[in-house]
Amino acid sequence: MCGIIGCVGRGDGTLSTLMHGLSKLEYRGYDSAGVALVGAGGLRVDKTAGKIEALEASVADRDDLAGTVGVGHTRWSTHGPPTDDNAHPHRDCSERVAVVHNGIIENYQSLRDELAGSGHDFDSDTDTEVVPHLVETGLAAGNDPETAFRDAVARLEGSYALACVVEGAETVLVARNDSPLVLGVDDDATYLASDVPAFRAFTDRVVYLEDGDVARLTPGGWSVTGADGGLREPAVETVEWDAEDTGKSGYEHFMLKEIHEQPRALRQCLRGRVDELGGRVTLEELDELDVDRAHLVAAGTSYHAAVYGARLLRADSVPAQAFLSHEYAVAPPPAGKATVIGVSQSGETADTLAATRTARRRGAETLALTNTVGSTMARECDHVCYIRSGPEIGVAATKTFAGQQTALNLLAQHLSDGPVDRELLAALRDLPGDVQTVLDGTDAEAVAETYLDGDAYFFIGRALQQAVAMEGALKMKEITYKHAEGFAAGELKHGTLALVTPDTPVVAAVTG
Repeated sequence: MCGIIGCVGRGDGTLSTLMHGLSKLEYRGYDSAGVALVGAGGLRVDKTAGKIEALEASVADRDDLAGTVGVGHTRWSTHGPPTDDNAHPHRDCSERVAVVHNGIIENYQSLRDELAGSGHDFDSDTDTEVVPHLVETGLAAGNDPETAFRDAVARLEGSYALACVVEGAETVLVARNDSPLVLGVDDDATYLASDVPAFRAFTDRVVYLEDGDVARLTPGGWSVTGADGGLREPAVETVEWDAEDTGKSGYEHFMLKEIHEQPRALRQCLRGRVDELGGRVTLEELDELDVDRAHLVAAGTSYHAAVYGARLLRADSVPAQAFLSHEYAVAPPPAGKATVIGVSQSGETADTLAATRTARRRGAETLALTNTVGSTMARECDHVCYIRSGPEIGVAATKTFAGQQTALNLLAQHLSDGPVDRELLAALRDLPGDVQTVLDGTDAEAVAETYLDGDAYFFIGRALQQAVAMEGALKMKEITYKHAEGFAAGELKHGTLALVTPDTPVVAAVTG
């Protein structure tokens, strides 16, 4: 995942603002980074393969790298290897235009061939580089920067979050299609980023852009036009978490911090939703939701939560099935009325968004189960249930998986036609404290040391715990880069047992 940051109105603090934003986007994973600034000295760019520390060292040696308008980028390679030339920002032939991009431009090769045939020279292997050259073409035709940018965007096919700066213009131009982009606004400056943590230290007011939007950021403010070209007035929303929530808070890693944040995350998820004395679950935001059958669509960790949730719903007499998001578009339409539940921590997972959009086209009612207020999925679906876990910076999901499981328990009880399970309500009440007890007394480090040299790792579980086993295997793969599999315990003897040796740890998820 690439990361984008930009700002207008920070004056001499523009470069430091960009570097701060890039540091807050490191969690997305990257292999190169760069910045572009526009000031009295013109357009200046610095970029390098490697970590942000390498970029910091490079910009420290640049006396000319100054400006009042700028964009920055962290790249995760898709088109072309991680090299200095392939790092963003990318420029045009005249070096007057710089662009950063997240997404994939599907028709880049035909555009590149056309531009090369017109005399444009390319310095990188990326799909992104066609954009500054398209803008350059518009400028050469006598258009102003905004018109040239809009005309360039109109020719793109695929997914993109774009930010563009042009020499001589104290403006950042941005466009979004199937890739998240959010503005941060305050009285003195305007920011843009692929995720709120990049600018949260400077403002808590945000504007979420929609697909097809083009925005213009200037020292005097900002404006947004929609896909139809008409001026839009999107709502300015307030972020409810603090900038400190995206720090490590003394922990060595974000993941470790977020594991220890689970008790607080679960309390937030449950707050105001469980009436133990009255024997009911209250999800006021879903009072109008009527579910005959449910399809849960998700990917990765969220898919494991969806598998767990589908079992819960079936146990409460709601026919339910979990689908991998990327398979849902080719799945047969549901028989009868079905509610499609998109499960996504970010609310921006491309495959899951595609699945919920497919569901809407088929006439299904949709529900977003997400952690991110104002996300695309939350805005597009008919209903939304937030898991309230707070920002999760670690790439490997931890507290949000626990939050999804908890919210799905609440949802199943909310939709059940039978009596509320009072034992479950009591267990949910005690859950944050129980998790804290486990964290306080864990011997995980000693256990990890014991099984450090396994040749492979198998995670098994029955019923609800099958999903937990699948998630455990995913975590092992994500964090250790070792082979791991998670599956139903009864399947161990069907083939997999042949792979088990005395050096193969088998982890069983067991409750009760």
